[in-house]
Amino acid sequence: MTGLSSSPVAESTRSRPGLGPRTAAVLVFGASAAVLVVEIVALRLLAPYLGLTLETSTLVIGIALTAIALGSWLGGRIADQVDPLRLLAPALGVSGAVVALTPAVLRSVAEWARPLLILVAALTILVPGALLSAVTPLVTKVRLTSLAETGTVVGRLSGVGTVGSIVGTVLTGFVLLSRLPVSGILFGLGALLVVASVLAGWRLRGRSGAAPALALVLAAGGLAASVAPGGCDVETRYHCAEVVADPAREGGRTLVLDGVRHSYVDADDPTHLEFTYVKAVASVTDAAFPEGRPLTAHHLGGGGLTLPRYLAATRPGTRSVVSEIDAGVVRIDRERLGLRPDLGIEVRTEDGRLGLKRPATDSLDLVVGDAFGGVSVPWHLTTVEALREVRRALAPDGLYVVNLIDHGEQAFAKAELATLREVFAHAALLGEPADIGLTHSDAPVGGNVVAVASGHPFDLTAVQKALDARSTGWKTVTGDALTTWLGAAPVLTDDYAPVDQLLQPYATQRQ
Repeated sequence: MTGLSSSPVAESTRSRPGLGPRTAAVLVFGASAAVLVVEIVALRLLAPYLGLTLETSTLVIGIALTAIALGSWLGGRIADQVDPLRLLAPALGVSGAVVALTPAVLRSVAEWARPLLILVAALTILVPGALLSAVTPLVTKVRLTSLAETGTVVGRLSGVGTVGSIVGTVLTGFVLLSRLPVSGILFGLGALLVVASVLAGWRLRGRSGAAPALALVLAAGGLAASVAPGGCDVETRYHCAEVVADPAREGGRTLVLDGVRHSYVDADDPTHLEFTYVKAVASVTDAAFPEGRPLTAHHLGGGGLTLPRYLAATRPGTRSVVSEIDAGVVRIDRERLGLRPDLGIEVRTEDGRLGLKRPATDSLDLVVGDAFGGVSVPWHLTTVEALREVRRALAPDGLYVVNLIDHGEQAFAKAELATLREVFAHAALLGEPADIGLTHSDAPVGGNVVAVASGHPFDLTAVQKALDARSTGWKTVTGDALTTWLGAAPVLTDDYAPVDQLLQPYATQRQ
């Protein structure tokens, strides 16, 4: 069989130190794994500024796939024109330097030049992704010395690259993000890539002249990451979390997740409710059940556990079970927000939809929905199928009270109310008059609204009195007025729940 080495590039490649099969596999495996690590961690970096929404995930995945396609195409084209051994070390080194600098660059841009954030984020994913994706065709070119082994070499390296991508994905999702801060993951990966670049340069070309410059870039990246605005006290598996003290109240603390105020807790006085939507949920509970009566409650989403604490303080003997998916948030509750084991609050680290399957039928007085992924309710908690689980677990006179966020035309809030009415015999909406269709002279501002649903009639007059007693300014709407407000809103199902698309652009923080 005639060999492939008829070009000057091929002859030059043969005269240099080659790549053994193990070294080639390690390079392809590591580069492919690194691309997926960067992609997944980029989602965490951007969540505080763009939200953890379907659009954000789609954007990052799309950029990563573009980088892979571009790098594979250009890497293969360049490998046919230039000695691939000259390019491997620079590709690894430059990508490592960019990865190490990414946390500092993105957080600084988000703080001081927000309009440029998406562009800069795209570049910080595209550049290292393309360079690392070029490694596979470069290595393949070096390993291909005969047509007789083309299928074997290409197939082996393609398989190794795929395995690397799988390992990078699993390692990041199950290990790295739960144990290391985002900045630490990217700086560590950048350092590994730079070290690989130096070793590759020494092994393949007998020198590593770029080492001093790359070392300086790494040092700059580490220093910048330590001083760049990050806004995190703790990076949990799902959130960038911060606890902010209230200067006006000694025990007051605000839990901020991904830049959004999620909970306010006063460890000294759990009956103090700061956010209006929390006051609305408490007003519904106070109006629906006799004063002081212990309740059996299930909370979808924990945050700072403001409402479970309130129920424990105002209704001694209440048993609250909380489904909170983020174990890091639960640790913050215990270590920073004063959660005590004697409050009758059981927190389970689990997804809320799965947690709904645990309670016995007709066993709950109250289900409170307050789960958020980024800036929206997780779609799988909004559907007819999820609400049927809520209805199954509630006693005949039990209540489902859910906090919703929407803006503009309130398309998501309307769809969720339509879905509630599909499952429950009685439903009502609480919110600012303009936001719930009671005042047509003002444009809806949006923000929080609270929906209430039950299989049994509930006293909205008593709820309104409780809202007024707390000076919320909120009103209630039900019946024909609610039907008019809903219009032709769709019913959400597991098969069709475009929650992220229905939500209007997020403009203000939760209150």
